[in-house]
Amino acid sequence: MTAVETEPVRRTAPPEHDEAAGGRASRPRGKRRLGPGKAVPFGYLLGPLLLLGVWVWGSAQGWIDPRVLTAPWTVAATAWDLWESGRLGPDLLVSARRFALGLVFGVLAGLVLAIVSGLSRWGEAVVDGPVQIKRSIPNLALLPLLLLWFGIDENMKIITIALGVLIPIYLHTHNGLRSIDGRYAELAETLRLRPAAFIGRVVLPGALPGFFLGMRFAVTSSWLSLVVVEQVNATSGIGYMMLLAGTYGQTDVIIVGLVLYALLGLTSDTAVRIVQRRVLSWRRTLED
Repeated sequence: MTAVETEPVRRTAPPEHDEAAGGRASRPRGKRRLGPGKAVPFGYLLGPLLLLGVWVWGSAQGWIDPRVLTAPWTVAATAWDLWESGRLGPDLLVSARRFALGLVFGVLAGLVLAIVSGLSRWGEAVVDGPVQIKRSIPNLALLPLLLLWFGIDENMKIITIALGVLIPIYLHTHNGLRSIDGRYAELAETLRLRPAAFIGRVVLPGALPGFFLGMRFAVTSSWLSLVVVEQVNATSGIGYMMLLAGTYGQTDVIIVGLVLYALLGLTSDTAVRIVQRRVLSWRRTLED
């Protein structure tokens, strides 16, 4: 009896399965991205909200001693009382003014130094060394000298904040300038662009990613410097309010000041993020 050779049965997949498989096969395999994927809208607020939830829950359950960390509802009531009494509003405006002036002057100084150093080897030789020296010296160590030079008035506070802002703006903008593709400079020479047009059309757009990264560090550094200067020979501001509260043992007022600093810092960082996404929307288009 001879064995009958049978041809293996080939199973056919439905058309939709073939189309899906063909779609997967037709996709380029080398374009998988590293990272968390698509950003969650306002996902950066999730962490602070979780911290707030832990604070509320721990205070409600009695796990957090109010003498160590005041309950959030007590902090909210204290903030409202300070606002109604007219104590919180003026201090908040003074702190916001110091922050804004120090940030503006620091950003301008950092941009100028970064452009001078980034576009010229001689400029880099002259500018980069002193900036790196300042980078290694914290503002707190400079306070005694700044007090001797500028006294205890507003100039000292604004200069201290500006010095803290200058460093991240310079570093990241300078790095952005050095990362610009040399072909753009060759194209500008071919088109015979004037120096002002070259800076406006090639240099500044190419340095924007680094500049915005520096801005995020700069706003944080500005608030940190503000905390320091407002607790050294100050007569107004959120830090001064906290200093007085510490003298009288008012933990709730101190927590109000800390929460205000945290909210202002988060708000300013969010503003930089929003502007960055809109200004650099062309980068996301090219990368998608």
